[in-house]
Amino acid sequence: MSSIAKKTIFYIILKALGLSILCLSALYMVWNFYLAGEPLFAIGMFVLATIAAVIFSFRRFYTWRFIYPGIAAIAVFIVLPVVYTSSVGFTNFSARNLLTFERVQKYHLQKTVEVDGSQRPFNLTTELQIYFPKSDDRAALITSTITTAINGQLTATLYANNPPEALPIKAIIQNRAALQALTIALPDGGFLVVDGLRNFAQISPQYTKTTDGVLTATDGTQLVADQDVGFFRDSNGDIVSPGWSVGVGWQNFIKIATNEGISAPMMQIFLWTCIFAFLSMVFTFSLGTGLAVLLDWKHLKGRGIYRVLLILPYAVPSFISILVFKGLFNQNFGEINLILSQLLGIKPEWFTSPLLAKTMLLIVNTWLGFPYWMLLAGGFIQAIPQDQYKAAALEGSGPIRNFFKITLPQILTPSVPLLIASFAFNFNNIVLILLLTSGGPDIAGTIIPAGSTDLLGSFTYRIAFQDSGQDFGLAGAISTLIFILTGFIAYVNFRFMQRLAAKTGAATS
Repeated sequence: MSSIAKKTIFYIILKALGLSILCLSALYMVWNFYLAGEPLFAIGMFVLATIAAVIFSFRRFYTWRFIYPGIAAIAVFIVLPVVYTSSVGFTNFSARNLLTFERVQKYHLQKTVEVDGSQRPFNLTTELQIYFPKSDDRAALITSTITTAINGQLTATLYANNPPEALPIKAIIQNRAALQALTIALPDGGFLVVDGLRNFAQISPQYTKTTDGVLTATDGTQLVADQDVGFFRDSNGDIVSPGWSVGVGWQNFIKIATNEGISAPMMQIFLWTCIFAFLSMVFTFSLGTGLAVLLDWKHLKGRGIYRVLLILPYAVPSFISILVFKGLFNQNFGEINLILSQLLGIKPEWFTSPLLAKTMLLIVNTWLGFPYWMLLAGGFIQAIPQDQYKAAALEGSGPIRNFFKITLPQILTPSVPLLIASFAFNFNNIVLILLLTSGGPDIAGTIIPAGSTDLLGSFTYRIAFQDSGQDFGLAGAISTLIFILTGFIAYVNFRFMQRLAAKTGAATS
């Protein structure tokens, strides 16, 4: 057998071994997702693994091997989260509806109640045994040492001897944690648990399940599962927490559209989000480009030092800069208000006035974003042929005209995708909002947490994680709308910037 044939066989074996390991690993992950109650993730992983096995098994799909990793990454990190979040928007998933129906049912069936008249006083002996004295028609009982409990359970046996020596109450207090974790099995089949410092009591299940799935309590009340709302209802028709997640169709979306306490602040927040994203894009681009042009002036001394100093805001982690600005803008002790008070005799209410809070956000975001555009614009300027400036100089063109007729058009064209990315980033820049203003000041008259400086992203975050209700279903519905709106606005913005760049380029030529 030739060396080429041996290499071919070795390659085939190695390839088969690699695909086998890949498939087995994928099946293991699919099974674990399924056991964890995540069928959507299990199906997604199975589909991706099946496609990978087909692509890497047949040579006819050879070209797809280079594209598939990128497609798989998009599916896992973009498509799947969007689909999952959108699916949550069609449910009642919230802090009150976290569990499955089976777990809620098990929770109620595990509830216990104390049997009337079952209390028995006890003593802790010197051997750390639990002794129940004889009382009325109940015989004396004793257990083994509490340290010999198996799975938290001891068995009580009949005791006919003289009462053993008992430890003082101090010993019971010292061993209280161990006693509270114990369950004592009685000779007649019942169980005792701690009921205070001096007594044990017999317990029994509070609810029993009938054949039709109704939970009947010891006092005769019944709990009936209502699958429409995801809760059990008692005999009075009131819901009993906890609940489980059920599908509610378009209910969350209808709630957003028809409930004035949600739609009104959401529309206000949407408009502010668009304004914030657009102005942040314009301010950072304008300031960064202006500084790049200024630093490109060859007669400016110390340009290197200025570049280093102006890049520092970009080098410092943004959350540190935001927290520093939060201190600087402090209404009572911040340096900015101290300076304004000394110079102009004013102390702006940066965090309580909606207009000033929004102005503060734009100032801080411009500070954080201009170094990025300064670096990009500086690179674009270096690519502009110097002959164009020389020709303009011969025609008597000044710096301002050169900027608008030569520099800006040639910077704007390659900046279009980056401007769109900047707009999309600031559209969901919730870190700045949460760290600086936390969305405040709050909008009056809302039934959900909504602030004047909230963006749609921070607004959704507060609904999902900071509201007392933690309505994940409503947050999922709003996130779906945000995804659609962001995509539409990005497309419109892209078309607008394309036309602007085309007009600017045509005017230059």
